[in-house]
Amino acid sequence: MPDTGWRPTVARALLTGLRGTRSGVRCVLSACRAEVLVAALLGFRAVRRAGAPPGRRLGARAGCRDAAEIRQKGPGRFAREGIPAATRRLRATVLRHARRLWPGSVRARATLGATAVVAVALSAASFALLGILHANLQRNANDAATQQANTVGRLAAQGRLPDPLPLGHGADFIQVVDAHGRVLAASQNLAGRTAVAHLRPHDGRLRATWSGEPFEDGHRQRIVAVTARTPGGTVVVYAGTSLREADAADEITAVALGIGTPLLLATVALVTWWVTGRALRPVEAIRSEVAEITGHALHRRVPVPAAQDEVARLARTMNATLDRLEDAVVRQRRFIADASHELRSPITVLRTQLEVALAHPDPALWPDLLGDALEDTVRLQDLASDLLLLARLDAAEPVQRHPLDLAELCRTTVAVRHGDRIRIDTRLEPGVVVEGNRGRLTRLLTNLLDNAQRHAGGRIELALRADRGTRTAVLEVSDDGPGIPDADRDRVFERFTRLDDARSRDLGGAGLGLAIARDIATHHHGTLTAEPHPHGARIVARIPLSRSEL
Repeated sequence: MPDTGWRPTVARALLTGLRGTRSGVRCVLSACRAEVLVAALLGFRAVRRAGAPPGRRLGARAGCRDAAEIRQKGPGRFAREGIPAATRRLRATVLRHARRLWPGSVRARATLGATAVVAVALSAASFALLGILHANLQRNANDAATQQANTVGRLAAQGRLPDPLPLGHGADFIQVVDAHGRVLAASQNLAGRTAVAHLRPHDGRLRATWSGEPFEDGHRQRIVAVTARTPGGTVVVYAGTSLREADAADEITAVALGIGTPLLLATVALVTWWVTGRALRPVEAIRSEVAEITGHALHRRVPVPAAQDEVARLARTMNATLDRLEDAVVRQRRFIADASHELRSPITVLRTQLEVALAHPDPALWPDLLGDALEDTVRLQDLASDLLLLARLDAAEPVQRHPLDLAELCRTTVAVRHGDRIRIDTRLEPGVVVEGNRGRLTRLLTNLLDNAQRHAGGRIELALRADRGTRTAVLEVSDDGPGIPDADRDRVFERFTRLDDARSRDLGGAGLGLAIARDIATHHHGTLTAEPHPHGARIVARIPLSRSEL
């Protein structure tokens, strides 16, 4: 590497980067390579970035150690490893500062974007306007000069050149020059002057534009040169038109655009800022209201703007979401309270029985006490199982589904029921297949039959048929009990609901059977409803048929 290029660089680096380290200076100068200089600078910058305060002198050992490491690993490797790292750090710094400068609010970004788009459009329109104006003025000047040159050319061809030449409209000067450069005729303002140009067009016309000639007044002239054949030979007719008015028009237009464009951009920015602020004001009101909504203030709703726009639809959607959220929270709280109440009763009874057993250690009483305790424990276990199933249904946990023959499932479920106080009559249509989970559908049917066993007087009927019109399997469980009042047909499917509380509690019901059955039907894309029946209750489940049955 030549010695002429690195010495000034080394001197500047020693003054700004090494900050007076004499030993470091000696080590760098001994290397005499530009790569060593780059590696040393990067090394000292890394040391300073790691915590060395500005102005602190690095020790002699540190300087020599760095240089020794450079010699050991090779300066080329430091150059390859250091320069890309420095480039990446510089790029990261630039991007970090660019992110800081980029506006963070939607209002500012919208204003910046609209202003930038209008600025680009105005700039393009301004340049186009200036170009068109300049071209039109140039064309007018050229036409005027060409017309005057053609007129004089015809006079020259006829040998009737007057001297001085008269100036027509739009021409500032005229001059006729022969092939040897002698002026044959000229207008009054060019009398006694030499040829304005030394162009030699062979045929037709030649156009040229330059400034200051022939009057040296600082204004450009549009000069048209036209050849003409005369009895004395070929001559060149120069006709010129001043571009003073054209240049003045260009300057005035440029100044007007230079002043008007920033004013228009400022107006666009202010209008965009104001309009965006008004458009986002309802959004800010919605945000502030949502920020105030907590678990204890779910009754609050966001304000809905009067305008029927996207923000109003957003507010209505958010209010609907808050309605569902409030309803879910209310149901959850009611569910927790009801579950606590249901659990408290058997636990209280169980505790009382245990306290009686401890207070009266009579072995003759233990079988009855243990039997009652076991019955309450089973009731607690069933209630816990129901609550766990409800939690899984609420979580919408995926379960395996496959084609099931509902008639076969109904027969199996009825066959394994032992100890029912009322016999179940069945009317099952064969070949009714649905897509479902066997365990869940068995639980649905079991809950419906258990409910019928609690309330029936002496007759229970289970019917299954396929409704091809609605493409559903219709499962009906009816009994001859007291029935369900019309006002309670929807409430009966709510959790912990008992129409006859004392009777249901004595029979072991917790008010969860029909709620679980409806949730299972819903998860199978079906429905479960209580429908009118002349003698008792009639619960109907409708589940879509399997695709193979359609």
